[in-house]
Amino acid sequence: MDMSETSRPMIDEVDLMIDNARLRDELEPYRDESIDDPTTRRMPLKQENEYLASILAWERAPALPIRDWFDPPLSIPAPESLDDTALEATLIDTLVRLQSQNIVLSCTDHLSDRELYTLICRDILSCCEKKLASPGNELEWRCIDDNETWLAYYATPVERRRFQEEFQVDLPESRPLSRRRNLPGIRAHEQRE
Repeated sequence: MDMSETSRPMIDEVDLMIDNARLRDELEPYRDESIDDPTTRRMPLKQENEYLASILAWERAPALPIRDWFDPPLSIPAPESLDDTALEATLIDTLVRLQSQNIVLSCTDHLSDRELYTLICRDILSCCEKKLASPGNELEWRCIDDNETWLAYYATPVERRRFQEEFQVDLPESRPLSRRRNLPGIRAHEQRE
């Protein structure tokens, strides 16, 4: 039997423990309950290290206005300066550019193109968010600002019933969506059947 075959897993485990100690040391200035979460101790060491590395990346990531995530910064014309045709083309280009930075918009189907474009221009591009460079990280922006809109357009019948039972309120009438946008990155379960 080759000794290198049996010693390799032991070396890997030692490397993982060393990485774990390093990550915990680097996270010390940011220490809170997410680092001390007891569920991390039930994770395999490799998975725990990935979790700790993601927390460290989050803590060190700069918070920037979303427009500054682009080089050069993303600047789009004011909505009132565009006719409907130009606005539609600019909206599509802007959505593609947002997706290139892993910014995913959801719950947009109740908005007109002009309303969505105005939301992007007025609220999204100026909002400061942490920019994470690691792959697989998305910033999801839900384009609703109140429960009434969610309940009217996006909540399933089960979600509506649960909300009503929990909060003992009258629900807004369920309304059909005015359009079905096929935005990049939108997951199927987020759209009401």
